[in-house]
Amino acid sequence: MDDYDCLACGACCASFRVDFSSFELDEEGGSVPSGLTVDLNGRLARMRGTDHASPRCAALTGRVGHRAPCGIYEWRPSPCREFEAGSDACMRARARHGLPV
Repeated sequence: MDDYDCLACGACCASFRVDFSSFELDEEGGSVPSGLTVDLNGRLARMRGTDHASPRCAALTGRVGHRAPCGIYEWRPSPCREFEAGSDACMRARARHGLPV
């Protein structure tokens, strides 16, 4: 949906765990910077900070609900690329941070 400006929101980046194939890491020929991730089991990686009690992806810049772009937008992992603005998950993340849904 065009009604939601992801670069000004960032709620999803501070709401969900982000796991993805290790093949997406730059050190494996992909584009996701390895330094912003943790290895889970040799086959899966996780964006640093997304498994904390109060999640916040290490790539998120700015403040949720204000200017909050992804610092690695061009190189973000597949779960982030597939996340849809305006989806149910988006609305849950926005509500979690007190943003209009």
